[in-house]
Formats: sequence, structure tokens, C-alpha cells
Amino acid sequence: MNLSKLRLVTFDVTGTLLRLRTAPGQQYGEIGAMYGIVADNNMLNRNFKEQFIRMNAEHPNYGLKSGIGWENWWTTVAKETFKASKLPFDENKLDKVAAHLLEMYKTSACWQHCYGIPGLLTYIKSKNIPVGIISNFDSRLETILTNLRLRDYFKFIVGSYEVGIEKPSKEIFDLALERSEQKGIQPSECLHIGDKPSLDYQGATQAGWNAFLINDKNIKDLKEKYDFLDPDHVYGSAYQLHIALMKSSGDQLPTPVQEIPT
Repeated sequence: MNLSKLRLVTFDVTGTLLRLRTAPGQQYGEIGAMYGIVADNNMLNRNFKEQFIRMNAEHPNYGLKSGIGWENWWTTVAKETFKASKLPFDENKLDKVAAHLLEMYKTSACWQHCYGIPGLLTYIKSKNIPVGIISNFDSRLETILTNLRLRDYFKFIVGSYEVGIEKPSKEIFDLALERSEQKGIQPSECLHIGDKPSLDYQGATQAGWNAFLINDKNIKDLKEKYDFLDPDHVYGSAYQLHIALMKSSGDQLPTPVQEIPT
């Protein structure tokens, strides 16, 4: 795709711009140990996944519509991740662990850039194309991006918790068009880049946008599970996508992308 045809590019966050430094179970285990709570990290990781799925089903969009709010949502996930281990834990200590994790997950202690992201962002910005974010995320998103030194790349942030709409809803993509402040912009002039086939790729294309998927899974397996994917629109990393965009635009290929220290 030649970027000259685009008037807006948006990015997903988790798994696209940023990834966790360690698995949640390990992070939870390390913080728990600081407060005298000891549990097996592998078990915590399994428990975390189960609690995340459960809470997302019972209280979608981090508890916005059910009224519990994102802080209570994550506090419940953290505490239940430990409690599901069926070990006796002190409730006051669990409260302290959860509060510590809420703050820690705003920082580079937990997050790092996905490979090639700074170079890709710099390249797109060099084309004078507005860049934004469309993400299913809670209210910490802007702080996290600032702490990871990425915030200045983006003209706007559309976070699901703040706007009350989640991907893959067409409405969240329509809202991004408004936030771009590009007069007369059409969905066909927009590109969304994400890592989730249904939320990002299908959500964007059903809203009339172009879409690229950054996903390092085997393309054959992805295609079998998600038949709507165009294999030519799937890249293993942001760096690979960067190379492809430069080739299609006729630009000189980059040296290996220099990452921003975090």
C-alpha cells in the first residue's frame, strides 16, 4: 500500500504498539512475594487468564457499563488471581498487592515496545499523515504511552473506556474519523494496524477501512481460523510492515530500526 493514498493511520496498543515484559503470572508472583504472599507463578498465570476472561464477560469494557469502574475491575482480577490458587491469603495484603499492580502497570517496568514500532511510527509521521490510536483499554492508556515515550506520535487517542465503545464496533472507527479533524475524510482513506484478527482487522474492514495485521502466528493457521484475512495484509512484526510500506512507496529501505530506550 502506498501511504500517499492515506489520510489517517491508527494503531491498536496491546500486542501492536506495546507488549508485556513478563507474563502476568510472573509479575503478580513477584509483587505478591514483596508483601509476603507466595504462590506458584505458572498457576497465577493460568488463574489470571481465567479471571480476565470471566471479568470481561461479566463486566465488559473494564466495568464501565456495569458501574464497577476500571480500578475495581482490575483489583478484582488481581485478588481473584491469587484466591483461585485455593491458598489462605490475608485480605489486607491482597489489597496492597492489587493497588501496587494498578500503579506498576502504568510504567515501563511492565511494558515495552513491540519490535520495530518506533521506526514504523517515525516513518509514517514523516509522510505527514495524522496518526491515532483505537484501543480497547482503560483510563491508564495516555499515562502509559507517555511513560513509554510514544504519546507524541499520536494526534488523538480513542480508548474504549473513555468513549464507551469497544472494537470491533463500527462506531469506534467512525469516532476516530471525527477525531482526525480531516475534512471530508472517507473510511477508504484510512488504515488501521492491529494484532487481533476479529477486533482489529475485521472490525476495521467492516467499517470500510484498510487494515493490516501484525501477528507472528503461522499465516496458514490464521487463515484457517479467520477466513476473512488477506494473507498479503498480515506481517510478523512492525519492522516487516515498515519494510513493505517503504517498498510500496518507493522509499529507500531502512537499516535495522533503532528502538527508543524504555
